[in-house]
Amino acid sequence: MAELHDLIKDLALILVVAGAVTLIFKQLKQPLVLGYIVAGFLVGPHMPYTMHVMDKADIQTWADIGVMFLLFSLGLDFSFKKILKMGLSPVIATITIITSMIILGVSVGEGFGWSRMNSIFLGGMLAMSSTTIIYKAFDDMGLRQQHFAGLVMSVLILEDILAIVMMVMLSALANGNSPDGGQMIGSVVRIGFFLVLWFVVGLFVIPTFLRNTRKLMTDETLVVVSLGLCCLMAWISSTVGFSPAFGAFIMGSILAETIEADKIVRLVEPVKSLFGAIFFVSVGMLVDPGILMQYAIPILVLVCTILLGQGIFGTAGFMLSGQPLKTAMRCGFSMAQIGEFAFIIASLGLSLGVISSFLYPVVVAVSVITTFLTPYMIRFSEPCYNRVEHILPKRWSRWLDHLGTAHQNTVFEQSNWKRLLRKMMVSTLIYFILCVAITTLMFTFFLPFVRSFLPHWWANGVCGVLLLAFLSPFLRSMIMKHNHSDEFRALWVESRLNRLPLMFTLLVRVAIVAGLLFYICNYLARFANAIVITLALLIIVLMILSRSLKKRSIRLERLFVKNLRSREIAAQVQGRRRPLYEGRLLDRDIHISDFEIPRDSKWAGKTLLQLRFRNRFGVHVSSVLRGLQRMNIPNGETIVFPGDRLQVIGNDDQLRAFAQALKGELVAEDDHIEDREMKLRKFKLTENSVLIGKSLKESGIRDEYNCMVVGLEEGQRNLTAVNPAHIFKEGDIIWVVGEQRSLLLLNAIN
Repeated sequence: MAELHDLIKDLALILVVAGAVTLIFKQLKQPLVLGYIVAGFLVGPHMPYTMHVMDKADIQTWADIGVMFLLFSLGLDFSFKKILKMGLSPVIATITIITSMIILGVSVGEGFGWSRMNSIFLGGMLAMSSTTIIYKAFDDMGLRQQHFAGLVMSVLILEDILAIVMMVMLSALANGNSPDGGQMIGSVVRIGFFLVLWFVVGLFVIPTFLRNTRKLMTDETLVVVSLGLCCLMAWISSTVGFSPAFGAFIMGSILAETIEADKIVRLVEPVKSLFGAIFFVSVGMLVDPGILMQYAIPILVLVCTILLGQGIFGTAGFMLSGQPLKTAMRCGFSMAQIGEFAFIIASLGLSLGVISSFLYPVVVAVSVITTFLTPYMIRFSEPCYNRVEHILPKRWSRWLDHLGTAHQNTVFEQSNWKRLLRKMMVSTLIYFILCVAITTLMFTFFLPFVRSFLPHWWANGVCGVLLLAFLSPFLRSMIMKHNHSDEFRALWVESRLNRLPLMFTLLVRVAIVAGLLFYICNYLARFANAIVITLALLIIVLMILSRSLKKRSIRLERLFVKNLRSREIAAQVQGRRRPLYEGRLLDRDIHISDFEIPRDSKWAGKTLLQLRFRNRFGVHVSSVLRGLQRMNIPNGETIVFPGDRLQVIGNDDQLRAFAQALKGELVAEDDHIEDREMKLRKFKLTENSVLIGKSLKESGIRDEYNCMVVGLEEGQRNLTAVNPAHIFKEGDIIWVVGEQRSLLLLNAIN
């Protein structure tokens, strides 16, 4: 018999220990991530008293796969539209917090005399708060429905995105061995180009592919196709110089815009959980108690740096984004920990060989300590605010408390100029990147191929004609897009002074297109500049006048928009999309939260009129979501069922009271569940039975004795249904269903 491979033995050891430890952590109501780290420590080489993993190289390979699937799942939860709808406030808060924490982390590393790369990577680790840990803390403390929790989650989403960008930049710095400013700018440009290109191309190809194969997609094929696309994009990302995890995230974000996204999330969850567990276990395997003792002082200093840094700079970031002081402090104090991305960045530094081995266990220890302190920091925010408010002058306190309201009112008062310029910049950037990508591919691959069998100038001509045919819809859209929009027309009619700037926006876009065409013609033809420019301008005029190109560009754009909004449209049809007016309530300290009715709720089966939510809690139920149905503005006769999702409008205090009542008003468990067993018994009516001479309706068998007659026996085999008007007589044999105690009472009167 063949001997079992060491990889299988290691996997068995990891999963068994991880399962046992996480069960203990679940009982202690601690994050499972910490349980995985402890399990890794127990099976690691630094714990001599227990069994340990034999082949760490194989486990590291699995851990790398785990990182890839973790970021793929993160991408599935990410939405570019969601980021755009957040507005500028979370962006300001995120950039402020990350920049401040990176500078703080680098300064602390330099203060300890660590190398430049150690300090830079340390700054990146300290800047990333843990989405998993914060979400778990909010859920355990019943704060997830509150307004400030939503602000924190918005910033965490942006932090996760910037963490991906940071990983790519750190990789570029590590390969260059020096933090050069030009290299960093080049990395950012490459990242932006890669993101926009693959997102736009992906939204043309992948949703269309899934839509056309929807009838063939079973759960099994969908999970195989999804993971295959994830690995394909990871390979492409690695080929062009980025990390595989970055490519996996991009594919996840593309699939997040499809109708199948929710189904993919559900199907991929077990795979992500398995490989994610292996990754966090591999993190724990690198924890060395000797190093922790040696670096005890830096660990404590880093813990204090995170607590104070997030408390101060986190609060400042949220205040700069327009939140009042109290809300900003609750948000900033909630983010005082590091988690999964700190481990991923540390793993990246180790794999690139640019950070010291001691830094990994130090960061893990800091993460464990700050995780345990997270609930206490959240609770400490309000007493700290009360103390600060007591110290500050009254005038400053009033100004800070009203800062948020003043800022939020500007969200819905954007001028036509701002909206028009934003739309023009986004569309021009997208079409320009697509044109550059197509041009690069044609010059890199197609032109050399054509030159292999055609004369030089003929090959250039063929390539130029095909390239212009491919680019023409995008170039036309770059020039003409938004020229007939509502904002453009309103500004044109509003004042003659607007017309010159509006024409200037058109000329800028024409100049961009002319520059691109000039480059193409000059690359292929080598004519004099005047001829090339004239040719470019003639082509632009032809594109503007071409109705067929207009139809092609509109058709392509409609396909893109259809793919982009397919998931959103499906959510509207199925009643899963939040109301559009939700954001307009925030400046009045009122927002909407979803609550699901538990299966054992006392509210189930009652009408909204009976439950009196408005009188009891001051909230309003705007919608009831049941399966694929959405009942908007339900009336008092609407019955609540288990599994219903209620969309409730109220302020933080009202929604907190509603959530507590929802969790508290439950049907108690039956202590005598064994006595509730239903049994079937046969009764033969005797001459002394009180049922003789009564009809089934008059007998009270159902109402008084809580039993049910299921049939009347006639002969050996026949059992007939009993008519409610049937009069019982002596000798009748009836079959009755009921609980044991009810059947005994019924037998006593027979």
